Amino acid sequence: MSKIDHGGLMERPPTADEIDSAAHAATAIAVAMELDGGLRISGENGSPVRIAPAVGHLIIELLGHVASGNMVTLVPVGTMLTTQQAADMLNVSRPHLTKLLKEGEIDFEEVGKHRRVPLDALMAYRDRKRRRREDVLDDLARLGQEFDQG
Repeated sequence: MSKIDHGGLMERPPTADEIDSAAHAATAIAVAMELDGGLRISGENGSPVRIAPAVGHLIIELLGHVASGNMVTLVPVGTMLTTQQAADMLNVSRPHLTKLLKEGEIDFEEVGKHRRVPLDALMAYRDRKRRRREDVLDDLARLGQEFDQG
């Protein structure tokens, strides 16, 4: 009997077989949802179970990440992250994340001697940073156009 890998794609990138499987599954689910307006699968004793479209789209998105070769971690909204988990989600070092926390860029809570970062605070920081980057790129494009015209 093979050992079940509970860490799985949270701990490592998907294999070629997993990538292929995820791509085919995402396509099959998308087609099934388009035909039925939802996803129907067999539950216990073969009884039909309907999966709502919003849940089906979430499953397709998850499979899409796996099909792209990405490691995947599911984090429920409202989750409190360790500084290492938060750093990993931003793709920065833990010391850099700690600096952002100390500078007030990202809200956090002290739990004993440890800092915990609310997922929504981390996502808000990421969105602010993305918007700032887009604004700067828009400004650069505008300046480039003005330069070309002048």
